[in-house]
Amino acid sequence: MFFNFLSYIITPRKEREETRIQRLGEYGEAQVASYLESLPAEYTIFNDVIIQHQGTTTQIDHIVISKYGVFAIETKNYRGVIYGTDKRQNWTQIIKTNVIYPRKPWKVYTHIAKSAFYNPVKQAWGHCFVLKDLLKEFPHLPIVPIVVFAGYADLSNIQTNNHVVYNTHVLSVITKYQSIFLSEKGLQRVREIIQSQNARCEINNQTHVNNIRQKRLEAERLSESGICPRCGGTLVRRHGPTGGFFGCSNYPKCKYTTQYVL
Repeated sequence: MFFNFLSYIITPRKEREETRIQRLGEYGEAQVASYLESLPAEYTIFNDVIIQHQGTTTQIDHIVISKYGVFAIETKNYRGVIYGTDKRQNWTQIIKTNVIYPRKPWKVYTHIAKSAFYNPVKQAWGHCFVLKDLLKEFPHLPIVPIVVFAGYADLSNIQTNNHVVYNTHVLSVITKYQSIFLSEKGLQRVREIIQSQNARCEINNQTHVNNIRQKRLEAERLSESGICPRCGGTLVRRHGPTGGFFGCSNYPKCKYTTQYVL
């Protein structure tokens, strides 16, 4: 017990926070995986997949494969009020807590904690692009991004045209897709491709995190130079309902956007 407490004290605060977030994420993923197990037998589920693609790695929390399409699920375990749109680079989490003064129990003030996290819709779409490239022999197969919140977050302030749902709704989102796109042979082929490209056993979490950081730094460098990191096109200023942003000149073929100032 003393050793664990001492380890906690001497561990840098940033590392402790990263560990806490990782554990929350793992708990959320376990919750969603439990819900996915209730899908009919015709659905194949892959949890915690790491795919090596174009010199880097992509970690996908859950992949669900069926004759109706492939579903790439990004899980978040948050509480508080979440603000975000499809195009914003980062979303915002706000947690309000009532705090009682230690020596004046009749007085209460509201403490507001505000933090940002990378847009999970963009994250889910990034996973879809990787899967689409892997499954390019099935050009008409729908690959659907889903963002699932496993915690007690308030999602009422999210503006999105994508699937952003609580874990209790993930099954209804998946099963509402009923148009058939794969034969049994094609379905087996898709399973084999995903299984063969899953490098989870060879790559640990730290290697994956380092790859993500390197990839994001490179994307930021290209964006700041006015180059689309996804297709190499030119970034041009555009205007939308939420304000100005930079989008790829190859739109609609490439839908990359960023709020980085060039």
